[in-house]
Formats: sequence, C-alpha cells, structure tokens
Amino acid sequence: MPSPNAIFTELVSTTFRKHGKQFIDNVSKNNALYKEIADKGQVTLEDGGLTLVEPLDYASNITYQRYSGYDTLNVNASDVLTSAEFQWRQIAINVVASGLEMRINSGDSRIINLVKSRTKNAMRTFRNNFSFDLYSDGTASNQINGLQALVADTGLGTVGGIDANQWAFWQNKVQSAANPIQGGGAIVLSASNIETAFMLPLYLELVRGDDQPDLIIMSNDYYSMFEASQVSLKRYTKEDSVSAGFVTLQYKRAKVIFDGGSGIPDSHMYFLNTDYIKLRAHTDANLSVLDEAKPYNQDAAVIPVLWMGNMTVSNRRLQGVAKA
Repeated sequence: MPSPNAIFTELVSTTFRKHGKQFIDNVSKNNALYKEIADKGQVTLEDGGLTLVEPLDYASNITYQRYSGYDTLNVNASDVLTSAEFQWRQIAINVVASGLEMRINSGDSRIINLVKSRTKNAMRTFRNNFSFDLYSDGTASNQINGLQALVADTGLGTVGGIDANQWAFWQNKVQSAANPIQGGGAIVLSASNIETAFMLPLYLELVRGDDQPDLIIMSNDYYSMFEASQVSLKRYTKEDSVSAGFVTLQYKRAKVIFDGGSGIPDSHMYFLNTDYIKLRAHTDANLSVLDEAKPYNQDAAVIPVLWMGNMTVSNRRLQGVAKA
C-alpha cells in the first residue's frame, strides 16, 4: 500500500492540475478588477523574458501634414513608441501536512477530506491576498504593481522604470474633492453633486476620441453616493455582470462596480481604460504545482504552488483616480 504521505502528495497534485482553471476563476469571482480585465482578454500568459516589456503609445505621429502639389513631405522619424519594463514578481503558497496528520487521516475518505480542506484553505488564502495585491501600491517586498501604483493618488511615481516626475506623458489624471481638477474650492460630496462636480470633469480629461474609460471601480462609500444619485434612472449593465456576483451600474459607456473588501482604499474611484492594463503571468507559474519538497528536519509534506507575473500598464495618461 502506498504511504499516507505519497497518497496526500498525489491527491494534492492531481487536484491542482485538474482544476487549475477553476482555481483561477475563483479569484475572478472574488475581485471585480480581475474579472473585468480577464473578460476583456487582458490576462495574458508569457513564456519568458528578463522583464515584462510593455510598448507604449503616448504621442502623435509628427509626419501628419496637409500639403499641396510638390510640397516637401515630412519624413522625419517619429518617436511614437517606447517601452516600459516591469519586473517579474513571484508568489508562493504551500499546501502542508505533518506526518502525524497524514497518518491519522490515512483512511481513504479521511485523507481525501484532509486534502480538500488543505487545498481549499490554500486557495482561499491566495485569493484574498492576491485581491489586496491587485489594489496595492506595490511597495511591499516583491509585491506586484497594484492599482495604487499604476494609477497613483499623486499621478506620479516611477512605474515600469519610467519616472512620471520627469515625463509628463506618464502621469495619470487625479481628481480630488479637496483640490478639484477643474479648479475652484473644495467639493463637499453628496449624491446630488457626485456626477456633475466630481466624476464628469475627470471623465472628460480621459477621453481621446474613441479612447475613453470603460470601467469605473468604486469603494463602497463612493458607490453608495453614486447609486443614490441614480434613484430615478438606474442603468444596469448586462445580466452577465450581475450573475457573476458583481452588481454593475453604468456611467456613460463605462461599467461602474464597487469592490469593497478586495483592497480598494476608502473614498476612491478608479476610471480605467482597460485596453492599456494587463495582468501578465508566466505559463509555467500560473498557480502551477511543483513536486513535493520534503523538509530534511521535519516529518511533513510541503507542496508549493507558484504564481509569477505582474500587472502592467501601457498608457497612464488615460487612467484616472478620484479621491477625497
């Protein structure tokens, strides 16, 4: 008969390998930001590279000109595209059981229940922590660039190796109730003015032809004000967003979602153009399970599950944050 240790290891490995997509889907059901960029096709898999490189589109092509007859055409090179480089970030979570636990649960049903309990706990822990990472400022050791880094409260910061203090094209837009983007005195926010005085000025700053925000994610306090402003004309989006567990309103052409409890800071709303935001993961470390790593000085089984990647942005100028 195989040992309880071998059975535990095999069951954990098989569970992760057979249900990997289900585990990833479980993350999306817990985090509105992840779900929306995944639905947009912006969660991608990479097979390597020293860094995650994002080509940038931030300036107009300077050769556009109106001409007549034999006018000399402008054939100067256009420095339209450059690149941002994002570092790989790694996350590990281990499914662990001691020799005592495995031998106590050595019967078929008992060890299956132990495996279910440990894998469920590992995935719940990963899901909850990863949700907070997606909204983080990326300053914790080895943390991914979360939304507070990509769309910073100051509009500045070094993101993807580019210092927004030096390059104005790399600054995201900021609306502040204390210092409104449109000028004037501080705004005392309420349901009666949240759209016209707070949201609209920022929205207009983020429109560039067909490029405009398609997703607005709000903290619970701001969403409560926004929904109260829609009492007579609530505009819900398609049923698929609601059935996925997220109640979704609409502002102009953008979905409006609250994501409280997932790590979004209070008194914040993010105006996102998700065409320029990606979550990129390595093909070999996308909640991938490794072989058992047995501690040399412990009677236990340790099975590592790995994720490697980062969240990237290719145009910060078309992203905005509204805050107190």
